Amino acid sequence: MSRSIAVNTNTYHGFHVDDALEGIAVAGFKYVEIAAVRNWTEHIMPEWPREQIEHVKAKLSELGLECIAMSGHCDLSDPERLNDFRANMALAHELGCQWIISSTGEAHFMSGEEGTEDLLIENLKALVPDLKKFGLKLGIETHGPNYGTGEAIARLVRGAGSDLIGVNFDTANVVFWGKNDPSEDLLKCLDEINFCHLKDKIGMDSTWNFPAIGAGELPLVEIMATMEKSGKKVPYSIEIEYTEEFDMRDKTPEDLPIVNKAVQDSYDYLASKGLI
Repeated sequence: MSRSIAVNTNTYHGFHVDDALEGIAVAGFKYVEIAAVRNWTEHIMPEWPREQIEHVKAKLSELGLECIAMSGHCDLSDPERLNDFRANMALAHELGCQWIISSTGEAHFMSGEEGTEDLLIENLKALVPDLKKFGLKLGIETHGPNYGTGEAIARLVRGAGSDLIGVNFDTANVVFWGKNDPSEDLLKCLDEINFCHLKDKIGMDSTWNFPAIGAGELPLVEIMATMEKSGKKVPYSIEIEYTEEFDMRDKTPEDLPIVNKAVQDSYDYLASKGLI
């Protein structure tokens, strides 16, 4: 079957968006999930001057990349952040995205998810008209201490009651945050999945070590096979977050070849398995 395998530009956290797009294209990938995460990876943002947004659009076109998704994380439990998320939706639509991704709380800052599950569900329902307006599907990422498993996110999806909202199954976050086996958790949310962050991990624990695809310990090929055998045809987006020390520190020009190699190694591994 044909697969859409993108690279999340969060893989290039700390680098310019041009570095990210060029590295992804050189590796051989055709699809991108662009990061628009405030105060974290701001590779494009809705409040940017028009010329900066047009630059990113031109760069995508120049490199022959299709932006299929936006990583537009906002705290979806905070009504005041919903309008920020709506602005991300409008920008995602302008870029031609079909999916927008968010965690329930603020990604990378372990904050948010205030209030009850009922409040989250009501906020998700409030976003459905906007998803329809902008022609998007929302993938809620397995992320954070409360919603680190697909099983937990699936409860929200069922509560929201819209086929425009689904689980973004992050294969490594299920281990890191959810303390679960991703192969087992997958079966508890398979019907609700609409997007997949393909992320590898070293160590079946809460150690921050997310290497190139194929360089870790997760059965990613088997996870893909399980989804596809079930009839699921969802896009995959590769995310590499290295070690905590590397990901968190300020980057230097000498770091860029390290990231580019991890992206290239991921492409080569998937190609060797006949998956891309």
